[in-house]
Amino acid sequence: MDRTERFYKIDQLINDRTVVPINTFLEDLGISLATFKRDLEYMRERLNAPIQWDREAGGYRYGQPDALAPSFALPGLWFNPGEVHALLTMQHLLSNLEPGLLAGHIKPLQARLKALLESRDHSAEEVETRFRIVHAARRQVATTYFEVIASATLSRKRLKIRHYSRQSGEESERIVSPLQLVYYRDNWYVDTWCHLREDIRSFSIDAIRHAEMVKGKVKELPRSKLKEVLESGYGIFSGKQVTWAKLRFSPERARWVANELWHPKQKGNFDPDGYYLLELPYNDDRELVMDILRHGAEVEVIAPEQLRERVRQELGAALARY
Repeated sequence: MDRTERFYKIDQLINDRTVVPINTFLEDLGISLATFKRDLEYMRERLNAPIQWDREAGGYRYGQPDALAPSFALPGLWFNPGEVHALLTMQHLLSNLEPGLLAGHIKPLQARLKALLESRDHSAEEVETRFRIVHAARRQVATTYFEVIASATLSRKRLKIRHYSRQSGEESERIVSPLQLVYYRDNWYVDTWCHLREDIRSFSIDAIRHAEMVKGKVKELPRSKLKEVLESGYGIFSGKQVTWAKLRFSPERARWVANELWHPKQKGNFDPDGYYLLELPYNDDRELVMDILRHGAEVEVIAPEQLRERVRQELGAALARY
């Protein structure tokens, strides 16, 4: 039993029995008196555990916590890679989020995350120092508009937005019913029901030049409908009508790609020559083409022909610049 597990066991024994004699701790934990005293000191000093010795009852119990002291929080049991990434990413998001909408909740939540990251003999600061989360191509979001969009999404209010299209370089006004906020590839998006197009549309929040709440009943959609439309296509692009792409990666590149998740419904297998065949659905090919191109000559589009031709054109245009 490691140190963090002992902290949880000590907490459990006191909660279950109210008053616990020293011998019970030593027997259940399988440790020496000196180790128990060190654990107790750490819980009191570092974790703010209000553990007190009750002379009359002959054991340790929880007393009333000091109203001015930080709240008692047990450290996190050690995490798998996904959990570490989630906690550190949450820390990063909170540290970069302007106050506004969540002002009263950010600092307590950050303190709780630090307590969770506390592990065994390592402080939360040490854990944060030894892990690095790299965020690439993150675009700046106007705090004012983010707060308005988030508030409207939570309070179920319509929005009037002015959206800048990077593809055309033009702005357009829309009335939308915000459905959910999405944090994808280090950028924020809002999924909406667009009352102009009468369909589901996603907007990059950093491309929204103005946002305000307006009167009008919001269009509600069931979660199943959102999932069907927004998660069927590839990446951030939505759509139910999908086409399946088939990509063939070289044996060398397959060592990486075979362990990557490109889409929840993807299918992959190795052929007899060691090439990796990856099949996945897409609706709009823009993001998929970018992901294909980053693998250069190590990947070939096998099907469909229109995607193969699109990649060929992009490669030709790129080559023409050199």
